[in-house]
Amino acid sequence: MKYLIFNLLVLAALAAAPGKQTFNGIITDDNCPKADHSQMRMGPTDAECAMACIDAHGALYGLYDGTNFYTLSDQRTSEKFVAKKVKIIGTLDTKTKTIQVDSITADVRQSL
Repeated sequence: MKYLIFNLLVLAALAAAPGKQTFNGIITDDNCPKADHSQMRMGPTDAECAMACIDAHGALYGLYDGTNFYTLSDQRTSEKFVAKKVKIIGTLDTKTKTIQVDSITADVRQSL
């Protein structure tokens, strides 16, 4: 009986452990977390505005999925996709709302 209970507890712990997820959205910055740069307009395009916020205001790149904003652990790769729709594979830290990024690729889907 103890063996069965132990195995059930191990399985429950493994099932609850955070795993890799796929996230889709737009790379933006935490000054404009909804990817709407119309208020800041620190550049003529959304990409230039986000990059200016990063450089001038110390903002961080993140992913806006249409509902939530998540900070991204990989700031260097994020810069290559700023203002573009992407697919991110990684692990979400729900406490900090940060995605530990494994990969970022262009998302060819047309809508969020």
